[in-house]
Amino acid sequence: VQLQASGGGLAQPGDSLTLSCKASGFIFDHYTIGWFRQAPGKQPEGVLCISNSGGSTYFGDSVKGRFSISRDNAKNTVWLQMNSLKPEDTAVYYCEASSQCTVRDGSYIYDPDEWTYWGQGTQVTVSS
Repeated sequence: VQLQASGGGLAQPGDSLTLSCKASGFIFDHYTIGWFRQAPGKQPEGVLCISNSGGSTYFGDSVKGRFSISRDNAKNTVWLQMNSLKPEDTAVYYCEASSQCTVRDGSYIYDPDEWTYWGQGTQVTVSS
């Protein structure tokens, strides 16, 4: 089983980046896929989660309106489109697979107890 996040790098404020999460070793369309991030010295936080069919998405509190998520089950891949990047988006971004997106008060939250699989992250640095 593998979940591999990629696509990170250095961006300037206002730039866009697209991250990919490529899965293997499990039945991809049986799982929701979520992105979470951890910035230095901060608690991890949920970014976005997408249902197994791709029909529903759930935002974390800090990225509404700027980020979007999509998936192609034929390619076992989920993408995180990040627009209007800010320095506070600097973090390592990870993807996780679960039976359902963990949502509280309408927002996707970080809850590793609910994950089935997770993988290595990709660093995103936003700086001028």
